[in-house]
Amino acid sequence: MRILFIGDIIGKAGRQALEGVLRKVIAGHKIEFTIANGENAAGGMGITPAIAIDFLDQGVDVLTSGNHIWAKKEILPFLDEEHRILRPANYPPQVPGRGRGVFHLSNGEKVGVLNLEGRVFMKHLDCPFRVGEKEVELLKKETNIILVDFHAEATSEKVAMGWFLNGKVSAVLGTHTHVQTSDERILNGGTAYITDVGMTGPLASVIGIRKQVALERLLTQIPWKFDVATEEIELQGVVIDVDSRTGKSQNIHRIKVPLDERG
Repeated sequence: MRILFIGDIIGKAGRQALEGVLRKVIAGHKIEFTIANGENAAGGMGITPAIAIDFLDQGVDVLTSGNHIWAKKEILPFLDEEHRILRPANYPPQVPGRGRGVFHLSNGEKVGVLNLEGRVFMKHLDCPFRVGEKEVELLKKETNIILVDFHAEATSEKVAMGWFLNGKVSAVLGTHTHVQTSDERILNGGTAYITDVGMTGPLASVIGIRKQVALERLLTQIPWKFDVATEEIELQGVVIDVDSRTGKSQNIHRIKVPLDERG
């Protein structure tokens, strides 16, 4: 099975990238299942139900998220209504939504997706390792194909999660830092790994934010409102080949598709 995972979609620029090149990428790479992190799709922080529905209509099968999922209050009831959008599983159990799901393909195959959030330099949530281990055990009752979006800040925590779940899941894919790393590999247990799948949005920016705004924040320490940049738009992500029978990954490679390449 060939699976596409799309890096954090940032604001209007990221939405333009998705609209402009997603169908081309799915067709060109013969993608069978698509996951995208959409937590920053609305104005650079949060996502709305309308945007989520639009992504799902364009060919995304599952939307994952992270610490900014709560930024738009209208998304809260939607998290309970729409099973194809996930929030990190290690939030307190009483919050809206769910952190994992099993999704059915038309050919009868099933894909498990788990969303976790890191704790290093982030919020004091439940342990993503212990929660992740329990959630994977539940997913394995239904499918061997399991992909984990680990939304975390620290490289070390992401690498540790890769080794922790090595051989237990098909892939551990890092998100949140918006900079695509070049360390994609298949771990010795058959788990595909990358520290960060990248960002879908404007490259002429500071992780998606207009350069001047980001520089002013750093130089003055005044918390100017974030403003999403608009130049050099690109879709970034990874394509993973998974053995449908064993759930082991056979290949992972990065993709970077500029918006001006649309056909």
